[in-house]
Amino acid sequence: MRALLVVNPAATTTSARTRDVLIHALASEMKLEVVTTEYRGHARDLGRRAADDSDIDLVVALGGDGTVNEVVNGLLHNGPDPENLPNFAVVPGGSTNVFARAVGLPNEPVEATGILLDALREERSRVVSLGLAAGTPGTEDEGVPSRWFTFCAGFGFDAGVIGRVEQQRERGKRSTHALYLRQVARQFLSEPHRGKGRITLERPDQDPVENLVMSIVCNTAPWTYLGNRPVFAAPEASFETGLDMLALSKLSMSTATRYATQLLTSTPEKGPHGKHAVSMHDLTDFTLHSKAPLPFQMDGDHLGLRTSVTFTGVRRALRVIV
Repeated sequence: MRALLVVNPAATTTSARTRDVLIHALASEMKLEVVTTEYRGHARDLGRRAADDSDIDLVVALGGDGTVNEVVNGLLHNGPDPENLPNFAVVPGGSTNVFARAVGLPNEPVEATGILLDALREERSRVVSLGLAAGTPGTEDEGVPSRWFTFCAGFGFDAGVIGRVEQQRERGKRSTHALYLRQVARQFLSEPHRGKGRITLERPDQDPVENLVMSIVCNTAPWTYLGNRPVFAAPEASFETGLDMLALSKLSMSTATRYATQLLTSTPEKGPHGKHAVSMHDLTDFTLHSKAPLPFQMDGDHLGLRTSVTFTGVRRALRVIV
């Protein structure tokens, strides 16, 4: 087997020594090419190269969710084809590692590597769904390139939080859960449209849902993790179905406290609920419009401001070794 290992040297939870151990373990089982990423988008370029190389059987991402997202977008640059594209695997190296944990891997990279090697020996894999987001035709975002996401996207409040976190990290702050919680509070206090939202959900042959304050699109559950605690924004979301969505129509102090508490105490059986919560399951095609530009994120990567995003849930898009 010929494999490409894409290594993010800035991965927050792996040292150079740990990466060397992981590389040695993988190289003992396959013909391994190791490439260290050098710039933003490099992992995507490497995934694209692997997709176009018929001799590569497997691409492994060693890094966090951002590295995973880039590699997946490179692999699927010509569209999903799980029977003919290289298989994909991940060794968690980031601060949260939602995708790796959602497919059943432990959050510890050495242990995850052992499971990956066992899966390869036993020819164990699964084909997962993915989400695709694109600029909406007929809007100012029409020319925005489409992009795949593996576990979530956000339009509005949560994307604003991620943007704030990224700004803090650029200033040298460590990516910690405390940092995220501080930015949640700051985003809430600065949110100008908490009482009446500006987002409209449109679905084919359905009435629009208007005045949404924020929206979270999930491709799997959990939505994220706080330490070892899974957080379920859309508990029914699954790698075997389309996309799920949780939206809020109000974000006052009382409703924010209520829904934050529900998120923190959520379970695989029960997520946020109430008259200001809009939950939808197994969506295939829908569009979110905003009356003003809002922050947008995919897989925890802040992508700037958008006024309209069209989403597609694509079943059986990627084969993952796990």
